[in-house]
Order: sequence, then C-alpha cells, then structure tokens
Amino acid sequence: MGNRMNNTAKVRSPIDAVILALVVGAGCGLLPGAAALAVEPGDWDEIAAESLAHFKSMVQLDSSNPPGNETIVAEYLRDALTRAGIVNEVYVLEPLRANIVARIRGNGSKAPILIMAHTDVVGVQPENWSVDPFAAVERDGYIYGRGTLDDKDTVTAGLMTMLLLKRSGIELDRDVIFLAEAGEEGTTHVGVDFMVNEHWDAIDAEYCLAEGGGTVARNGEVQYVSIATTEKFPMRVTLIARGTAGHGSVPRLDNAVRALADAVAKVSAMRTPLRLNATTRTYFERLATISPEEDAARYRGLLDPAQQQQVARYFAEHEPHHYSLLRTSVVPTIMNAGFRRNVIPSEGQATFDIRALPDEDPPAFYAEIERVVANPNVEIVPEAIYRPASPPSRIDNEMFAVLEEVTAQLYPGAVTFPTMLTGATDMAQVRAKGTQCYGLGPVREESDIASGGGAHGDDERIQANSLPQLVQFFWYAVTKIAATP
Repeated sequence: MGNRMNNTAKVRSPIDAVILALVVGAGCGLLPGAAALAVEPGDWDEIAAESLAHFKSMVQLDSSNPPGNETIVAEYLRDALTRAGIVNEVYVLEPLRANIVARIRGNGSKAPILIMAHTDVVGVQPENWSVDPFAAVERDGYIYGRGTLDDKDTVTAGLMTMLLLKRSGIELDRDVIFLAEAGEEGTTHVGVDFMVNEHWDAIDAEYCLAEGGGTVARNGEVQYVSIATTEKFPMRVTLIARGTAGHGSVPRLDNAVRALADAVAKVSAMRTPLRLNATTRTYFERLATISPEEDAARYRGLLDPAQQQQVARYFAEHEPHHYSLLRTSVVPTIMNAGFRRNVIPSEGQATFDIRALPDEDPPAFYAEIERVVANPNVEIVPEAIYRPASPPSRIDNEMFAVLEEVTAQLYPGAVTFPTMLTGATDMAQVRAKGTQCYGLGPVREESDIASGGGAHGDDERIQANSLPQLVQFFWYAVTKIAATP
C-alpha cells in the first residue's frame, strides 16, 4: 500500500491578482441560457481567465506516459487546493506517479459525487508538431499542447469546480470529491487500480463525471452533446503458429507462416453477433432526429431486426465507428514471422485488438476463436484483461436528467446522446464498483474533428473558448445534483 499525505489549509486565500488580471479571449463569457441556471459562482469572465491560467500551466507540465511523472501535476493541484482551504490527500504507489483526492463535504443526506480526470498524457513526436507540445501556445483561437483534449481540460474543470464550490460556500447535500489519477494511458496499476483496490473509501460515490464525451458544433452552433455512459473493454489476443523449420526451397504442410496467415484470415472474418444495449439503442434513436432523412432512415432501420444486417453492412463500409458500436470488434494489428527469405521459421505470431461489448463473455469468446481457427498448431494466448466489463450507466436517473437539463440550457436546441466509447477509460474500473459514470467533453467543431489535431494526435489543440464552457458544464451539473435545494 502506498503512502498518503494530508494537506489542509488554515485560511482561505483570495484569488490570485495576476490570474484575475489575465485578458479573456473572445467568446469566453457567459454562455447563452446560463443565467437561467440557479446557482452562479461569480463573474464568469473572471472565472474563464482563471481557468485558462490553470489549464495552460498544467499543459506546460510534461507528464508523458511513459514514464509518467504525474507527481508534478499532483503537486500543482495540491498547492492550488491547499491555498483555497480544500482538504486533499496525495496517494502514492510509485514516487513519480502520485494521485490526489480532494473533498468538500456536504450534509451527508445524499451519497457523494466524484469528478475524475487523469494527469498523464501520451508521448509526442516533436518533429511532427508545428509548436512546442508543452508550451501551451495560443494561436488563431486555439490552445495547442499535448493533453489539451486528453485530459488536462477535464483536470482543469475538476479543479475549478472545487475552487468555486469552496469560495461560494454553497450548502451541499452530497460530498463532492475530485480525483486526479495517474496512469490512465496504459499503466492503470499506479492510478485508478491503486485507488479502487486500496483506497476505495476515499472515492466511493453514487455518481461520477469524467472524460469521454463530446460537444459537437457546426459553424459555432452546438448540434449535440454526447455523454459517455458505457464503453467497450479490451480483450487482446496473440495467435502463435508453430511448425517445422527448414529450407525455403522445400515446402512443408506445417509451415508456420502459412498457418498463421490462414488463422489471421479466419479470425478477421469472424462475424460477431450484433447487439444493442440501452445506450446504443437510445443513441441511434436520437441521432435519427437530427440527421438528413436518408441517414435517419438508416439509423431507425437499425432498430428493426429485419433491417439490422443490411444497415450493419453499410456501416462496415461507410461508417466504421458506428459498425464498431454494434458488436465486439476483432482487428489484427501486428504480425511477426520469419527472419530470412529462404528459411521457413518454426514460429509466427499475430496480435488482435479485440474491443468487447460490455456484456461479452471472454472465456466463451476465446473458445469461439479457437473453434474458428481449427488448427492444433496455432495457440490462442489471451492477454490479461486490465479494464473490467461493466453494465452501462443508467439514462433514466437523476444524474442523466441533470446532464440533459444543463445541455438544454447552455446549448438551446442541442440534443443529448448517451454514447458507448469504443476506446477505454478509467471509468471502467469505477463503473464496475457500481458507481454510475458519465463522460463529458469540450466543444469541438465538426471540421476540427474531421481534420486532425485531436486527442493523441499531432498538434493536439482545443478551442480556447471551449475550456471555460467545459468548466461551466461541470459546475452546473455538480451543483444541480449536489447542492441543497
């Protein structure tokens, strides 16, 4: 078990004058409709400037994973929280991979809500960037930097929600907890696994808000807000084909390369069952309401068993993301066999990236792969599953209703979609404990989504005015669910 440190400030400090003096970029002011919401924390222009200052400071902290070094971000957060008089604790499994938890207590009449965000980022190839990836360069209305979309925007939203709650002194029915965790990008043992397995009491909550959703705009007008309510989980498999080594001039029936190629072809062609869940069914129903008629008819047709397979074939060719939402996906990603062109190798390997639907049965699925391969010379070797499967979070509860309400008031006319992620997040471990988790995301233009600069990409960037909007969304969602009426 790791170490933890308690930090409680004795007095509340005023807002840093330098932060308040920062000039807010165009469009960072109060959103249309926001005034109609009940709880206001102060002047939103000043809050926007403070939010951007914290955001840029954290983007400039290189917490690339590997190696991680998330402790530098945890220390930044600890200092900001402690200055504000917010109780916080640092949890450490490995010295450079710290996690931090802050809590503002309510009256205990309702269970807590958790805000969760990860402090590590994926690495960069600086030569492929037009700016320094860790300089938080602001240009043409965007802030460039690794982590601007994944996930220091959510870290900032969590930090600002806590600071604003403390300053406002709002009475709460629920404790509000903020977890900034390490290791989301592939090393979860130092972060969410450590917190869930060893310190669950520090983050146990009824609801959780985190990354994973998105707010999509067309020419500046938000069209829809996707709320991630579930996600696939990784089930990676390696096929190992074995045979007799020999000279390339002498054909052999047990050629390992041939066996491997045959197995890869068979597994790649698997037609996994099409299954909708509450999230994906509602997603396609609502998507049809804002789509051109031809597309809408297709999305509605997906809900008709007689049309499902035809629609799925269209998705496979034209809308692969939607195809992946319908079934457990099986994709070959790595092949390795042989070392000389005139030598038959004794072994070859291929790796499959399998992304399973939340209700998938891994042992049964591995057995099906073995049946499909049907070759005793090919071994099926599953990797350990590091993200648990869990049921989709509910879309008929108080939390989802609040998220729909905030969407409607901040972005009149926009539709709220429950969404299943094809990727994986730390919500999986928390959701598996029974917490209802929902992923949010900043505003992005459709044209930006299609042209690159997204999470994990070169020149990762966020619209400067969407970061304060994300803070607003978190603030209203948390206060509506947690504040005493």
